[in-house]
Amino acid sequence: MKREKDLFREIVAPINLYDAAFKAARGKRSKESVQRFFKNLDGELYFLSTELKTGTYQPGPYRTFTIFDQKPRLISAAPFRDRVVHHALCNVIEPIYERSFIFDSYASRKDKGSHAAVRRFQKFMQGADYVLKCDIRKYFPSIDHEILKTRLRRKIGCKETLWLLDTIIDSSNLQQEAIDWFLGDDLLSPLHRRRGLPIGNQTSQFLGNVYLDALDHFIKETLQVRRYIRYVDDFVLLADDKATLWEYKTRLDAFLAENLRLRVHAYKHLVQPVTQGTAFLGYRVFPTHRRILPASGYRFARRLRRMSMAYAQGRLTLPKVKQRVAAWIGHAQNANTFRLRYSLLSQVQFIRATAGQGAAPGGTTTRRTSAALTATGTGRASGTTTGAFASSPQHQRQQEILHKKKTPAWSTCAVVPASA
Repeated sequence: MKREKDLFREIVAPINLYDAAFKAARGKRSKESVQRFFKNLDGELYFLSTELKTGTYQPGPYRTFTIFDQKPRLISAAPFRDRVVHHALCNVIEPIYERSFIFDSYASRKDKGSHAAVRRFQKFMQGADYVLKCDIRKYFPSIDHEILKTRLRRKIGCKETLWLLDTIIDSSNLQQEAIDWFLGDDLLSPLHRRRGLPIGNQTSQFLGNVYLDALDHFIKETLQVRRYIRYVDDFVLLADDKATLWEYKTRLDAFLAENLRLRVHAYKHLVQPVTQGTAFLGYRVFPTHRRILPASGYRFARRLRRMSMAYAQGRLTLPKVKQRVAAWIGHAQNANTFRLRYSLLSQVQFIRATAGQGAAPGGTTTRRTSAALTATGTGRASGTTTGAFASSPQHQRQQEILHKKKTPAWSTCAVVPASA
């Protein structure tokens, strides 16, 4: 196999570092650390380039926090200058690996993503009878550093680039406990092996794909499975009978344990008919339609109520409300959720107290304006709909149904600004 050399000059090139800085700042320009970096952008990139060239670069400490999305996840945020290095590195080495990744790997890749994976899964369902769904137990905390470094050296022969990759991998902070024993281990083997990549790094997402690329090729080339999709550590295989899928499961279990020191989650794998629908990447997918998982609707309803309270108290602005609602709508409208969106957004009002505009219940004074949220986007209270369905035939039919039931086209979430 040909190994790529002389990559480091591209990584530390000024044009690449500038591009990496702007990529790392995307969506974060209001943060103090980002503003401080960009205030002296030329100087910061010069010092960063010098540290990389002289081999004195060392990553800074991570800031860790936990998010609760169905289950607790430890997120590690690297300092901004380190995120610039991560993007600079991925700009150069990602294209090298992209050529060898299989088509149906969808995480952290250009023109892919979870929605594309769900669409592909639904298409595969229409040509198969059964599905095997798996996810890997504690995937990121379980990634073995020694195995990962060995896999990286199969394609990269540039010493400086390998030094930078090793530095980033070795700087990984302590992750969730993921101790496991495999064939040939003694009692202390798991304690002597370094494991885990921080969730949140640009490099972690990329290296996670590199690590499981071996599984992708084993399933596609050795098992010769035509209908297979992977998104990070969630993957599905489809076939026409259960026995074939259980055989695939046995063989991929052995491959994961022997080659990658990973295990499929014991309670999260199943084989079932495609007609029952399969939970995958936030949706329940059927051959003919998709629904979002009930938990997603409940979570968004709770978030709407919290946002309404925060807006009333002046802790949340209207643009932030619209941004957060639009993000969920972007997820929900990829399933058959028109009535769900209509129901949720018609039940919550966004009203902010203002002085001297007439008494509201409890002595609070309020005033309404024409700003509103709609089930397909954020728009005005006039009834005009914005978003992906605004002019589609599907939207027109749904509007006709609502009018026939004498329901207003949009029971808008009225938003009242602070100023008169």
